[in-house]
Amino acid sequence: MSSPHVTQERPAAEPSGAFRSLREAWVALAGLSAVFLFEMMSNTVLNVALPTIGRDLAAPTVALQWVTNGYSVVFGALMLVFGVVADRLGRRRVMLVGLTLLGVASLATVAVTDTGELIAVRAVMGLAAAMTTPGAMAMAYRLFGDEGLRVRAITLISTVGMVGLAIGPTVGGLLLSFAPWQLLLVMNVPIVALAIVGIRQGVPADDPADLHRAPADLAGGVLGTATIVLALVAPTLFEHSGAGSWAPWAAVAGFLVAATLFVVRERSTRHPLLDLALVARPKVSGGLAYKAAAGLANAGLAYLVTLQLQLDWGWPPALASLGMLPQVVVLIAGGPFVHPFVARVGIDRAAWISAGSVVAGLAVYTVFGTLGYPWVAVALVFVAAGMRVVGAAAGVNVLDGLPRNRTSTGAALIDTAAEVTAAVGVAVVGTVLAAVFVGNVTAGHWSAAQTGQFREAVTVSGAVLTVVSAGLVGWAMRRTRPGAGER
Repeated sequence: MSSPHVTQERPAAEPSGAFRSLREAWVALAGLSAVFLFEMMSNTVLNVALPTIGRDLAAPTVALQWVTNGYSVVFGALMLVFGVVADRLGRRRVMLVGLTLLGVASLATVAVTDTGELIAVRAVMGLAAAMTTPGAMAMAYRLFGDEGLRVRAITLISTVGMVGLAIGPTVGGLLLSFAPWQLLLVMNVPIVALAIVGIRQGVPADDPADLHRAPADLAGGVLGTATIVLALVAPTLFEHSGAGSWAPWAAVAGFLVAATLFVVRERSTRHPLLDLALVARPKVSGGLAYKAAAGLANAGLAYLVTLQLQLDWGWPPALASLGMLPQVVVLIAGGPFVHPFVARVGIDRAAWISAGSVVAGLAVYTVFGTLGYPWVAVALVFVAAGMRVVGAAAGVNVLDGLPRNRTSTGAALIDTAAEVTAAVGVAVVGTVLAAVFVGNVTAGHWSAAQTGQFREAVTVSGAVLTVVSAGLVGWAMRRTRPGAGER
């Protein structure tokens, strides 16, 4: 059953922010932007260094994969737990502890001598990111009482993150030309320092009245974490082992068991880790569905385009990077247009229009993408324009639908939905490729038959992801329409 006090809590939309303009909150926003900058740059900066790390540490391919995956799995698995912890112990406090841990882990990189140690460092960094990243959106939301300012604040910090995402590989490549790879992680330290100063000086301490005081649900935490871990690991196993292997199916079975036990636990305990009645609210469930649809479509498209440009069309990496410029330009330059667009059409319509734009981009690519680069560029623009808006619009919708003492939990749900659906999107593409393509996809120099098989895989996987993503958007639109339920 749900907690009996839920209906008595104040809604998140109640004006309670400490600031009346972005200018007043610039110190806090600088700190929160630094947090989001780290999260977006974390993997993109390091990915370019993986060959160098492999040579330096004599690392096998599987170990190198876990340098990235170890961070992602720990990060995705623990976000929800730490979102709940932050709503109980204090969002500012948990954020500062996480940032300190991140700084220490980044400095520890200089002592790494083998891949096992590096994977451990990356796992600790994933734990620190789980403590900090959801809090960035929750704190930005809570700084203001006006919905327009909330959208602008979340758009601002996401713009900084998008810049980091775009320049990460370039920065990493330049640094590697004259510095050891360890510097790519050590450079997190000044970012952490900026974040700590900004949050300590600019973010007001949590009001005890806004904290969730119910006892912790330890069993729910274990089951929830297991569910998310298996949800993240299963797609990776399908991608690498194929549907003919027992391992991915074992992970799926484990996921279903853990998810069922988690739901049973949360519906029966007096103080659940995640009150499912809150998640079922139209604005919350609808916002999460919009975010999931966009994450699924975007991940699938990004993976397919990367393979197509370099392996199907034979573009060198530098030219392939230029091929992604339409997406990069829209993601970075689109920031100033988000708030006026949301203000004009309203937060609900902005959420479905932006999520629909992402799905439309994938549909354009699925139907026309093999005909030439102009169609790929059009698809990238549609996806980037949608992603630029859906993060803020769907995020504010979710947080608007929750009580004030659950904002960190809501932000964690948003990020978890994005992580899991991105993994599923890549896994769908990888599984279809494994089933259709004969030979090693990454070997290059394909035969005419292999080229045809790849393009068939593009059509099939793109169509599957388009249909599923469109279904999520349609469901969310029905869920959030006026009169659909409690708002």
